[in-house]
Amino acid sequence: MKKQLILLPSLIAAAAAGAQNAPAENEKIEEVVVTGSRIVQSAINSQAPISIIDRASIERTGLASIGDLLQQVTAGGKALNAKFNSSGNFGYPADGGGIGAGSAQVDLRNLNSKRVLVLVDGIRWVNESSASGVSGAADLNTIPMSIIDRVEVLEDGASAIYGSDAIAGVVNIITRKNFEGVEVSAYRGEYKLGGATTDASLTVGGGGEKFHGVFVASYYDEKGISSGDWEQSSFPEPKAGLSAGSSALPQGRYTFCDPSRTAGNAGFCGDPDLWFDVTLNNGTTSPSWNPANPTGGTYHNFSGADRFNFAPFNLLLTPSTRKSTFARVDFEVADNVNVYVKGLYNNRQSANQAAPEPIFVGPFAGSGGLADTISISHLNPYNPFGIDLNASSNLGWVTRRPLEVGPRLFKQDVDTWYLNAGVEGSFGDTRRYHWDINAVTSENKADQVFTNGYNIAKISLALGDPAICALVPGCTPLDLFGGQGRQLTPAMINWIRTTQIDQSSQKLSLLSANLTGTMFDIGDRPAGFAFGVEHRKYQGAFLPDPLRQTGESQDSFASPISSSYDVDEVYGEFSFPVLASLDLSTAIRWSDYSTFGSESTGKVGFKWKPIDAFALRGTYSKGFRAPNLGELYGLTQFAATLTDPCGPTGTVVVNAADGLNTTPLETACRAQGVPNGFEQANTQITTFTGGNPDLKPEKSDSWTLGIVHDATWAESFSERLTFELTYFDHKIDKGIQARDIQALINACLAAGGTDPTLCSPFTRGAGGNLNPPNNFLDNLGSIKTNGVDLKIDWKGNEMSWGSLNAGLQTTYTKKFEAVDVDGIKSQREVGIEVSDSAIPKIQANMQLGWSKGNWDVALLTRYIDSVDEFCSNAPRTNVPGCSANQVFHTLSSTVYNDVAISWDKAFSLDGLKLGLNVNNVFSEDAPICYSCSLNGYDAGTYDLPGTFWAVTLKYGF
Repeated sequence: MKKQLILLPSLIAAAAAGAQNAPAENEKIEEVVVTGSRIVQSAINSQAPISIIDRASIERTGLASIGDLLQQVTAGGKALNAKFNSSGNFGYPADGGGIGAGSAQVDLRNLNSKRVLVLVDGIRWVNESSASGVSGAADLNTIPMSIIDRVEVLEDGASAIYGSDAIAGVVNIITRKNFEGVEVSAYRGEYKLGGATTDASLTVGGGGEKFHGVFVASYYDEKGISSGDWEQSSFPEPKAGLSAGSSALPQGRYTFCDPSRTAGNAGFCGDPDLWFDVTLNNGTTSPSWNPANPTGGTYHNFSGADRFNFAPFNLLLTPSTRKSTFARVDFEVADNVNVYVKGLYNNRQSANQAAPEPIFVGPFAGSGGLADTISISHLNPYNPFGIDLNASSNLGWVTRRPLEVGPRLFKQDVDTWYLNAGVEGSFGDTRRYHWDINAVTSENKADQVFTNGYNIAKISLALGDPAICALVPGCTPLDLFGGQGRQLTPAMINWIRTTQIDQSSQKLSLLSANLTGTMFDIGDRPAGFAFGVEHRKYQGAFLPDPLRQTGESQDSFASPISSSYDVDEVYGEFSFPVLASLDLSTAIRWSDYSTFGSESTGKVGFKWKPIDAFALRGTYSKGFRAPNLGELYGLTQFAATLTDPCGPTGTVVVNAADGLNTTPLETACRAQGVPNGFEQANTQITTFTGGNPDLKPEKSDSWTLGIVHDATWAESFSERLTFELTYFDHKIDKGIQARDIQALINACLAAGGTDPTLCSPFTRGAGGNLNPPNNFLDNLGSIKTNGVDLKIDWKGNEMSWGSLNAGLQTTYTKKFEAVDVDGIKSQREVGIEVSDSAIPKIQANMQLGWSKGNWDVALLTRYIDSVDEFCSNAPRTNVPGCSANQVFHTLSSTVYNDVAISWDKAFSLDGLKLGLNVNNVFSEDAPICYSCSLNGYDAGTYDLPGTFWAVTLKYGF
């Protein structure tokens, strides 16, 4: 692809979101290749909506990470970032991409990061691995901010132009090329609660008549913030999140039946009234058990008030350190022929932290593995109950969270290599033709070291007959019964504790050749074309720790992946100036995949400009997304936060002595064998997830229709005033996804609890608890979304006191609907907060700036509309505003105000620039979300709590 050039002057004092409008139609700019087309043209002639974020605008945001910047674009949606403390016992999502701990991604139109294509200088970037899977999305933390010249965001489907993955849009990151001189940059920022961030870079560029080079070295370090530093997550009880807490208590929880008490009872241990569900009293040092009076001594009956608040052990912001080097050299080897070589190395070291690993043994554990089958011998020297606790008869579970072991720590070490070599040139006199040939090899490789986890097989041995344990060197009988008053000994901990190492990698190799130019003239305007071929090879591997593969890890199960596939593609694109005021374009691409065969996509567009100040433009595209390696292969577990409607955290099954079914839900629950007074033991119900080698590509239909107006009538008070209004519509068929497991169980019970289709994933075990359901990927989904973007860009005339500028970027999402093949509608829709992923109806970024001489001041305001969360999804009953007759709890609208001040030629020193940013000036906190995980707010939608400040110093010569 022809390398892109600087298109725009610095526009408005731009946005925290950075989205910017195209320049006024009468501005003279160079014709180059612009994202969304491979034909040489100017940005103002684009038929698709494009936002361009120049370097000056990026600097005004006070952000040092490109991921943070792009996640504030109003067209965006939920994506991974450093605010997601995403390890712990979540396990691995169904798409095979892993947790992605420490990475930053970008989403457009709420269609998921894997449906956004990330390019660097017009060429695909390698997808991430992050040590936990083979993802279909790129990690933006592999691209340092210091190498970026500008970012172009195509807000339209573009599979015919770029191939698979460009369903929701394209992010094209343009690197610095023509830099001359030396530039040193230093940055320091910090949140109110901590999280000090340091960023430093050195850029050197120069050359001669036939040669030019750029070298960039950068260092980024962001410290973590403990969740315990935020009042919302602090002891003794969190205000939100999984505020019902965990069933794994430091004091232990013991659910069992004593067979000696059931003699002569026909139900034996089948009657729930004969079961104990107890925990130790706080401060107990010597447990005392009396089955005739179980709550008269050191025990009491377990209740929701006993659940453990794990939030303070988590992280509000995860730490990350990144070191990068980037270099580019260009040689002019002949007239109009240039050879270039470009390379990058990036290392990221990041970490996540979770509360000390809980121990669950017995069938209520619901792991689907070894933990569910563990029995505890009466010979265990610490067993106070004096009976065998048998997983097949009288044991529900024994749980204990040994705080003395310390928190779970997950440390990622991620290396990214990228090498791109190419030759490009042009020829022709009357008509100019541009060509390029590119070769790319790149790899993202990651290790994750998990400490303070357990070997469940060793736990099983240590809870059994001590005589058998004694035969194994190092085995030490395990005490799960003494609570914090009788902590585990170092010998016990050393026997069960184990370090686990997971590894994954992705490689992308690419060869491409492109030709673009003009074919003929229609009137006084040329008809353009572009042709090209491309070959890609994807390789991916995920090697979980051997304990995960055998099911001996207390954390989660995962199977390895190692596979590859090839793609060969041919494309053609044409543009025709049909009338003096009308341009038409068309594109077609043919792709051949070694995994499933061939696929063709197409795109058409138009731009009608009846007068200079007004243009109507539109596009229609057929798109596709091929299943990636993580989606095709692998078997894993994911601990979804699933509310069982049959328990008191859902709609309560009446604890009536007569057992009468008084509501349809009670009837459905009893049809599944749920007893009176049932309470779901653990909110994190494990599901078996994984890939499907029979997956076919997703198909999409996307279209846009927009109006662009250059307000020439405002010339008396404006240097520029432009309006852009765009309607967007995306529809995806055969969407690759797992079922919405919460919506499915709700539908199953609404249909009576025994429907063979809706209820097939759900079975129940001991005590009525759900067994781990299977929830594998398939071509299940139909996703529809539409809405409107509005962008306004105004720059005032230069006055003696300076000049003003203003901008607005707003996205109104009218509809988002996801339905699977069974007709089950996902809970995720516009205005709804679900699974840490809100879709606000309105998001807006507004800017007001003043500049004079070397000073620039901007006020940046971001608005997020209110959303609702389902009361039934909140794992507690005292959610404000939720009563028996209310469905939703409302998360109020949120406004963030940022201030940016910059001083060029500071202290009259040429080349010195100082900047000050204060983001979230009024210290607005994210609204409390009771159904969100961990920290009780949606980290994909809202900022961290409190004000953030940053100071930047830049010196160039």
